Amino acid sequence: MVARRPVMTDAPGRPGDALATVGALRELKLELTRFLMSYKFATDEMLTKINILKEEFSSIHDYSPIEHVSSRLKSPEGILKKAIRKGYPLELDGIRDNIQDIAGIRITCSFISDTYRIRDLLAGQRDVTVLKEKDYIRKPKTNGYQSLHLIVAIPVFMSDRVQPVTVEIQIRTIAMDFWASLEHKIYYKYNGAVPDTLVDDLRQAADAANRLDVKMELMHDQVVALESGDSDDADLFSFDGLPPFPLPKGLLESFMRGRTDPE
Repeated sequence: MVARRPVMTDAPGRPGDALATVGALRELKLELTRFLMSYKFATDEMLTKINILKEEFSSIHDYSPIEHVSSRLKSPEGILKKAIRKGYPLELDGIRDNIQDIAGIRITCSFISDTYRIRDLLAGQRDVTVLKEKDYIRKPKTNGYQSLHLIVAIPVFMSDRVQPVTVEIQIRTIAMDFWASLEHKIYYKYNGAVPDTLVDDLRQAADAANRLDVKMELMHDQVVALESGDSDDADLFSFDGLPPFPLPKGLLESFMRGRTDPE
């Protein structure tokens, strides 16, 4: 007896149906992988921009307004749970349009004014589009939470498409970040049912953190003003105070003369 090969068919319960299901699952896995990778690439691009700003300020200016940078990506499970909880359609385009915090970056700054400076520098970049902004610094939440939230879109160049991808950016001071971290731990510990007395304490702590931010920035501005006054009579050709540079002082002086001497 000659063995017969399986017949490809679309009838339910037949081998062809099983193969079609496997093919569909492979295609879905591929699309999900590309979907998640696009958010990773968008995060990488934004982190590169932020780190360039941080390094530039550290090398050229007296201090860098960026103290710390962190990032996170929602897990596939977390994305689907949020889509179900919010009633969003369970398809990739619907998730992309409705869930805009899949990729997140947190920037911790030294002072309140730095949060807005970093916001302006990022928003001014040609390929960054600010879609939404929530200023919880000027208008804190009722529980005292303060932070500057941005939803930005950045183009990600894949092998066969250019995909605009959204990234949530939170910009806050060190004091704001410390308060938010503590608040998160407390709400997690009490499973959201935080006692009223502790809620009041958190609000008072937020007010204290804000006063500290304002006071520290005022002190910083005073120090900067004193340093500026001391340098008014300084020799313009002196290299004192400049950070180390990989060229001998003599070569730098020659280069400076070449730029200033008339032709």
